[in-house]
Amino acid sequence: MVASGEVGSSFQQKAYRAVAPHAWPRGISPFNKLVLVLIVLASLLAVLETEEGLLAAAPRLFVTLDLAFGLIFSAEFALRLWAAGADARWAGLIGRIRWLMRPIAIIDLIAILPSFFALAGTDAFLLRLVRLARILRLAQLGQFSDAVALLWDAVRSRRYELAVSFLAAGAVLLASAIMLYLVEGAVQPEAYGSIPRALWWSVVTLTTVGYGDVYPVTVAGRMLGGLTAIAGIGLIAMPTGILAAAFSDAFQKRRARHEGASERD
Repeated sequence: MVASGEVGSSFQQKAYRAVAPHAWPRGISPFNKLVLVLIVLASLLAVLETEEGLLAAAPRLFVTLDLAFGLIFSAEFALRLWAAGADARWAGLIGRIRWLMRPIAIIDLIAILPSFFALAGTDAFLLRLVRLARILRLAQLGQFSDAVALLWDAVRSRRYELAVSFLAAGAVLLASAIMLYLVEGAVQPEAYGSIPRALWWSVVTLTTVGYGDVYPVTVAGRMLGGLTAIAGIGLIAMPTGILAAAFSDAFQKRRARHEGASERD
């Protein structure tokens, strides 16, 4: 039976159901399960390749595997592009262009290209950057996960509360940096001689990281530091609580919808 909104040949429709993340009747299709395994393996290869000892021990193996993964993911990308025509939204040339302009499609292309192109020159940083772009394939995992969709719904439903909490954190961050600049600036000019310099201390204190590389030495500075650290506990916990409650609400709504659909069936 052809789903609403599907066009094209029956073979194309079957291919679309197999490759589109949410077109399979239940769960993840066998094809996409295989793709997920390949994504993890390709990302692991990109990570291991940063170890110079391993790369020097088997350079041909890494090159061969990288090229093989590149060919596989290129074929998979081409198959998805062709099969997308079974959906009325992506049918025709204009529809395919819209499909290619989606963020996930652009990420896929960026992750595939490093397998075929090597940078000219000797800039090691750019070479490492291009190699690690392959790890962007991990972003594909999100389109197969209901948890990612739930998280996005939770963030979107609580965007105003989150904005207020981040605004409050930013205000405390700036205020603590200003106060430490006034109190400690003359005593430790290298650490607190300007508000931007004092902001580093404020960030690590407000987030309760506390590297210990910069700390106040005056009595007033230490009192302000203690107040900032205490405020940081509450301010960092605020968005965490908001997201936890929102995620729970989204999960309950999703479960209620599924239970309602099951009862109707």
